[in-house]
Amino acid sequence: MDYKEFHQSLSSDAPPSTLSPYLLSLWYDAKEDWNRSHTIVQDINDSTAAWIHAYLHRKEGDTGNADYWYHRAGKKRPSISLQQEWEELVKSLL
Repeated sequence: MDYKEFHQSLSSDAPPSTLSPYLLSLWYDAKEDWNRSHTIVQDINDSTAAWIHAYLHRKEGDTGNADYWYHRAGKKRPSISLQQEWEELVKSLL
């Protein structure tokens, strides 16, 4: 699957069955289901999940929590838009 196919899948009611938990989380985020997106990544203990977790808390507006998760991911909070970060995350996972 490439970025275009992933983005096109957002017009469906259900995500593709082949998505990793990370991409599934970002799929639900794009569908405006923050809670489901967060639930998927909150118990995965690796740097990729931490980055997604950070992005979600940044989107939520909880900067302190976001910064904690960016640190766990080995990253700094970016100065790009949330949409740009979402795209960067998706493209890095595809």
